[in-house]
Parts: sequence; C-alpha cells; structure tokens
Amino acid sequence: MIRQLALLLLAALTLSPALAQVEATVPNPADVRVALDTEKGQIIVAVHTDKAPVTAANFLKYVDQKRLDGTAFYRGVGAADYGFVQGGAQNDPKRILPPIKHEPTTQTGLTHDDGALSMARYAPGSATGDFFIVLGQMPAMDARPDAPGDNVGFAVFAHVVEGLDVVKAILIAPKSPTKGEGVMKGQMLEAPVKILTARRLP
Repeated sequence: MIRQLALLLLAALTLSPALAQVEATVPNPADVRVALDTEKGQIIVAVHTDKAPVTAANFLKYVDQKRLDGTAFYRGVGAADYGFVQGGAQNDPKRILPPIKHEPTTQTGLTHDDGALSMARYAPGSATGDFFIVLGQMPAMDARPDAPGDNVGFAVFAHVVEGLDVVKAILIAPKSPTKGEGVMKGQMLEAPVKILTARRLP
C-alpha cells in the first residue's frame, strides 16, 4: 500500500513543472486558518471548508482532536522550489480516523499549485491522516477526466498562507539512504521534522 502510494506521488512529480504560472488561491472568509508549529518553524494554512467540505472537515478533526500533535513531516521529494513534503499520522492506529470520500479537484475547483495541501492516499476513498504540501506547480496531481487509468488525482483542501520557507527547509533536509521501501527509499528524511502542535487560529 505504501509502495503504491509512493508510485502515484512520484509519477506526478517526475512530470515537468507547468510553464504557465497558475494564480494562487486567495483565501476567503470561509477559510479556517490553522497553525502547524514545527521544529523548523510555523506554517499557517487556510483550510477551504467551502470548496472541499469533506476533506477539510477531516483535517480539522485531526487538528481539533490533537491527533497531529507529535507527528512529523517524514518525506521530502524534489529540490529547492519544486517538489512536496509529506507528513501526518503515518497510519498510526492510535491516531487515524476512518477513511474519507475522495473529493477530486474537478469537483472542488482547487489545484495542486504552490503551497497546496492535499491528502496522501492509496485508492480513492482511502485517505486518513497523512497529507502533503506542494512546492511549485503540479497539475499532474489534479483530476484528469480525459486521462486513462487512475485519473481522479489527489484531493486538495488547503493552501499555505505563511511559512513556505519552512516547507522549503523541510524539502531540502538530508535524506536517509536506507530508510523507506521501493521508490520511497532515499526520500525519507534522515531526521523527521516534528509537528509540535496543530491548532486553529482565531
């Protein structure tokens, strides 16, 4: 399961970044702001409860129930300003909640642009408490109705509004040459970056 998830994410990453710049999503009053305080600094995200209600509500449950406290960003794929970092519950049975329905980007109108938060998953409808943050433009992770096979993409539900420098610092952190299985080997952080707390902001 972990190997297949890794293959899905890696396939999207290996496609060339889009040349055209996509206009950043502008937070609106319906967004809920959440602060992720990490060992490398604070990341503030705007959770799009109106556009991705199912996925956003799931993330906020993890926040409100403090299930992300003490978890970590454990994977970084890419370099500099292009790639993604992955973190969350890591399938810890004491932390994860039941999987949620998949909300494709064709339904939400969101996209995997710079700073997007999206749910890590295996099959559609299997996402629980792991997510990744995108750096750069990754439209290949969006739902693609015209593409064959698994074309429902990943579910974007939030965007970073402050702290992209922290995300970049996590992305370029040293990787372990031995941790991880399959394509994830060499992508796991030598020292995972702990998420100290995750809290809603007023």
